Amino acid sequence: MDRFPRVDEVVAGAVDLTEQHPQESRLRRVGTSRSGEPLWLLSVGRGSRNVLIVAGPHSNEPAGGGSVLSLARRAAADPRLCEGADTTWNFLLCLDPDAARLNEGWQSGPYELDHYYRQFYRPAFAAQPEWLPDESGAARLPETLALLAVQDELKPYLQCSLHGVEVGGGFVEVTRPLDGLAVRVAQAARTLNVPLEVGPYDTLYMPTLGPGVFEIPPPKQGDQFAAITEAAVESTWFHPQPYGTVTAVVEAPMWGIDSVADATPHPDPRPELLAISDGLRERTLRLEALLDRVRHELEPRARQFLVPAEEYLMVSPALADAWHPDAALSEPSRLPTLTRAHVMALRISARRLTLRPAGLLLRALAAGPAGRHQAVRDALGAAVADGCAEYERRHGARWIPVRDQVEFQSRMVLAAFEALAPLRPFTAGAAPCPPG
Repeated sequence: MDRFPRVDEVVAGAVDLTEQHPQESRLRRVGTSRSGEPLWLLSVGRGSRNVLIVAGPHSNEPAGGGSVLSLARRAAADPRLCEGADTTWNFLLCLDPDAARLNEGWQSGPYELDHYYRQFYRPAFAAQPEWLPDESGAARLPETLALLAVQDELKPYLQCSLHGVEVGGGFVEVTRPLDGLAVRVAQAARTLNVPLEVGPYDTLYMPTLGPGVFEIPPPKQGDQFAAITEAAVESTWFHPQPYGTVTAVVEAPMWGIDSVADATPHPDPRPELLAISDGLRERTLRLEALLDRVRHELEPRARQFLVPAEEYLMVSPALADAWHPDAALSEPSRLPTLTRAHVMALRISARRLTLRPAGLLLRALAAGPAGRHQAVRDALGAAVADGCAEYERRHGARWIPVRDQVEFQSRMVLAAFEALAPLRPFTAGAAPCPPG
């Protein structure tokens, strides 16, 4: 596996598996996307208990498509994973196929950061189907409703959400501790030469269960750092918890930076935080000025790129304020001791917050006539090139082969499964265990 499979190729792989293993596997449609795309669920095994694997929740994180095919083939070939654990493996092949198709311009390579960001797409936060709207009367997305229905039907004892990290390292978040998971994560990272991220920005307020393993706190509005949006909202990660479900969010990096594994305390984070905060604020202002020059001339079809770009530019000033040392270091009890890994994670995040909208705005301009607004295109291209150069030349970002991204995700899923499967021992001839 030397490239990411596209949406249609993942479905084709699932069809092939059902033809090769007709007794053990089946494929069914469980919903429809906003644009009418089918949402497919591949099931392998006939056990009374269920595992649910969700691929493609974020459209710019495509390793999950390869991982579900890899895991499905393993489950079909290894009786210990199904009969031996009284388990049926269920794979939601792609939760957001509409957005995934808008990323296919870079997924076949070349795997270069500049190419990735110029073809980048990820919808605005409210249009990402793993999140549940908290506004009164807000409608849930059809993809979200499909996932919730599958969770309620299957009542899985394990749910794994397959995510990716653009630049950084691998890590796992779980809704409760799993014995032995941290050891398996570390082993996989060493074997596959994947940096193990020990201080991801997303996990600043999560308990650490071991290097690269974090416990997701229950969602509760108002008690999280303003920047940690995803930890403070209701999500499909917690929806099946009443069934006894453990959710594992598996993050596999595309480009690795080895220093995200440096857990030593940072000797003086103040100047670093100041540079991160000021740099983010300055780059955001430059992008806003470029957007103002073309906003009213963009084609209507550019809106799908404009909306998420505007969201990044809207939240960035508040994050720059939050990361300023006068704010971030004013209440030490709110933050863990900042390590070199934490500071590197903030550097990566601050660059990402302006690289993404720069790429989205390039795509918005590409939706119009060629040659228009060339000066703005050039300035956006320079912003992308500068950010990628910082990742590569200053921080040593290196591409991690697709096969290793897929294998890292797959091993993390299997580690979580093996930590839970012994809780429901299965003996041939015994009465099956109840689901959940």
